[in-house]
Amino acid sequence: MKYPIGVQNFEKIRHDGFLYIDKTEFIYKLVNESSYYFLSRPRRFGKSLLISTLEAYFQGKKELFKGLAIDTLEKEWTARPVLHIDLNARQYENADSLRQELNKHLELWETAYNSPYGDRALEERFYHVIRLAHEQTGHRVAILVDEYDKPLLQAIGNKPLQEEYRNILKPFYGVLKTMDGHIRFAMLTGVTKFGKVSVFSDLNNLKDISMLPQYASLCGLTESEIHRYMEEGIQNLAATQHLTYDGTCRKLKVLYDGYHFSPGSEGIYNPFSILRTMDSGIFGSYWFETGTPTYLVTLLKQGKCDLSEISSAVTDVETLDSIYGDDEPIPVIYQSGYLTIKGYNPRFESYTLGFPNKEVEEGFMKFLVPYYTPIRKSATNFEIQKFVREIETGNVDAFMTRLQSFMADTPYELIRDQELHYQNVLFIVSKLLGFYVQAEYRTSQGRIDLLLQTDKYVYIMEFKLEGSAEDALKQIEDRNHAAPFASDSRKVLKVGINFSAQSRNIDKWIVAGN
Repeated sequence: MKYPIGVQNFEKIRHDGFLYIDKTEFIYKLVNESSYYFLSRPRRFGKSLLISTLEAYFQGKKELFKGLAIDTLEKEWTARPVLHIDLNARQYENADSLRQELNKHLELWETAYNSPYGDRALEERFYHVIRLAHEQTGHRVAILVDEYDKPLLQAIGNKPLQEEYRNILKPFYGVLKTMDGHIRFAMLTGVTKFGKVSVFSDLNNLKDISMLPQYASLCGLTESEIHRYMEEGIQNLAATQHLTYDGTCRKLKVLYDGYHFSPGSEGIYNPFSILRTMDSGIFGSYWFETGTPTYLVTLLKQGKCDLSEISSAVTDVETLDSIYGDDEPIPVIYQSGYLTIKGYNPRFESYTLGFPNKEVEEGFMKFLVPYYTPIRKSATNFEIQKFVREIETGNVDAFMTRLQSFMADTPYELIRDQELHYQNVLFIVSKLLGFYVQAEYRTSQGRIDLLLQTDKYVYIMEFKLEGSAEDALKQIEDRNHAAPFASDSRKVLKVGINFSAQSRNIDKWIVAGN
């Protein structure tokens, strides 16, 4: 089986015998139900392959679709002019770099259709290319834009530059509406949908299918598709990993499933991680390791983010549907694929978000460590291993000393609110420990608790800010936090801990045990 690792060109996949998960029934549905579409999906979820498949379809390359669903559905196979823009092809340092990228595409089209308008504004040139393509071929044009938002995302945190990009892209994309009579089909894809800096405000005929249930599996893989197309791969993976078939399926689900792009829709697996796992025969954090966008770091550095709230956020569709500003991280984190829909309350029309799977949750927490602690990214796994060993052997002093190192001054100026900073560091630590031991973190009215459980020990930790370790320990006793473990055979250790605002760290802890 040839897995298309890094191959996003439909024609290459079909010619060279790579595995193709048939999504062409969606292509037929899109083309015949409407004309203008927008789709938001996380990076490496198959958007580029979707655009490439649409391009081959509109070019009338019927032979590439032989044996696929659309082969029996489509009867005409009309070859049309296709204008394909891929904005993912470069870094955008300034407005000139965006103009150069658009100019590159326009020059190719102007040569192809003999346009004499190359000295006009970008949007005027686009206008004339669409018109000439239709007039010269007799067929209305298909326009496909991949990663429309790449420049805007790179400018998060730089509002003047983002405004410059908006002023270039808004009239350029606005041509799609004014040239409706010349256009048969248009699709724009991206990671995000922008609100206040919207490039779509003039393009109100664009149908956003990002959260429509009928298109939930347009990109990504369903469980049935994995079994239909990769059964041999699952068997080989099980043999390589010395797991049962059912055990392998369960691990694939825990690691890579769990994306929901509309309430109640079936879970979608991350296609990039699944393909890499099948190809290598090794489970890995493949999607996360391809790089977390720097704009997420920018957002977290700018605002007072309570990470425990981000990981279980409740929000509405207006928030999910668009990015309204640099101070609101939830829509960006959701649209980027780090959070997904976990529940929906129809009465209040509210969505509950959460991490889709273990790959994303663990990867996201490890990613945050060097931005909230002085621990280097390369040392995170090593430090967590030490934490786990200390917890499992009952070495409280070593655990607390290590936690002090996590509470040291951070590389960035994130300690605007000291208590929030402590809470965030504890949340990250508890989440990372939770992959190896039972860990529960909760906050309530300023109280910070951390509950850790191993096969031999139960740790009940109470934290105080500018109080005393004695008061923290007394609170554990007064509130009888140890009661649920009264008949437990494990050793219960109660730990009172105090943070000092002056030292910006843990200054004392007291341990009491049964």
